Amino acid sequence: MDRTPVSSSNVLSIGYDSEKMVLEIEFVSGLVYEYYDVPIHIYENLLASDSIGGFLHHHVKGFFSYSQV
Repeated sequence: MDRTPVSSSNVLSIGYDSEKMVLEIEFVSGLVYEYYDVPIHIYENLLASDSIGGFLHHHVKGFFSYSQV
């Protein structure tokens, strides 16, 4: 999956597969996580957010199932 680099202290890049509704997050630690059944508006709002980490905490983590890649 192609990911877009972002400006964040905790996140390096973000990708999204619209057909599978999978959001992929690469953290500065090198770990990559996939979040499942994520609507495209969450991805779009995440990319547009002033705080990537804050948005993840309030709108993604704990709301969608995930796995480490």
